[in-house]
Amino acid sequence: MIPSTACGLSPKLIVPGLALTLAAFSAIHAGVQQEQIAYGGWPHCIRLSNAKIELVATTDVGPRVIRLAFIGGKNIFKEWPDQLGKTGGEEWHIYGGHRLWHAPEVKPRTYAPDNDPVSAKWDGHTLRLTQPVEKPTGVQKEIEVTLDPDQARVTVLHRLINHGSWAVETAPWALTVCQGPGRAIIPQEPYISHDDKVLAARTMTLWNYTDMHDPRYTWGTKYVQLRSDPANAVSQKIGFQNTLGWAAFYRDGELFVKRFAYEPLAVYPDSGCNTEAYTSADMLELETLGPLTQIPPGGKVEHTEVWSLDRVTLGEDDAALDEKLPALVK
Repeated sequence: MIPSTACGLSPKLIVPGLALTLAAFSAIHAGVQQEQIAYGGWPHCIRLSNAKIELVATTDVGPRVIRLAFIGGKNIFKEWPDQLGKTGGEEWHIYGGHRLWHAPEVKPRTYAPDNDPVSAKWDGHTLRLTQPVEKPTGVQKEIEVTLDPDQARVTVLHRLINHGSWAVETAPWALTVCQGPGRAIIPQEPYISHDDKVLAARTMTLWNYTDMHDPRYTWGTKYVQLRSDPANAVSQKIGFQNTLGWAAFYRDGELFVKRFAYEPLAVYPDSGCNTEAYTSADMLELETLGPLTQIPPGGKVEHTEVWSLDRVTLGEDDAALDEKLPALVK
């Protein structure tokens, strides 16, 4: 299991502004190349790559990963062209890519803007992105990105640090905005007949705007799927208690998979959800959450995802998905 933990953290000085303390800006270490590039109008981005995939993290805003793709391929993440390259201001921007929030979703706390530079530290193995402390909340966000030297696999550690004067109850919330049209694939608990088991096995959470008749849903026995549709901008969201520890997004022969921990004794946000999917028009967010945790002053909580990217052709229904999907999400 990948641990989610809450523990003490000694206070340390965080210098606002861009502080790129990279050990080497064009270093190759164990198959991973790291370099500073301009991307999307932001002059200070960091690209990590191996022989198979590449990712780009911003440092002019963030922390966030704005791109994940096969080398030279299409970004599996969505970008908002009218927001690329923007910095500063008090208005929250979605920008695109992968970001870290703290749950549950409450305005304005959750929407604290990430429009300022972040510090970036490369130790030859892991890239750590650290945001200045959020003034309204006293919470500081960090994302650590480790690219496998040989495989199309990335380990992403999300960390919330409480710099406030009192304990804060929250959960790390990892949101990946994927470029549609595509579909989220979320596993159901194994089917067991009523003769063999009578107790409840799964929790599903619906929002006020969830419409279970919406044609973008496919309710299978083994999988629930939610599609993004560029012609349909009506918001849809659904959440699950997902004990199987993975969720996926599929588009045009490419499969993006997140793997994560499930802690059976923990309390999760949104009536017990650790996996959520949201769509509007051509964007689809694939989201995972850690347990709700009381973070003491100076303490932290962490939540880890392991990403993979594969080229594969997947069918539409449960039987067709089962031909190839189980081997890819193992």
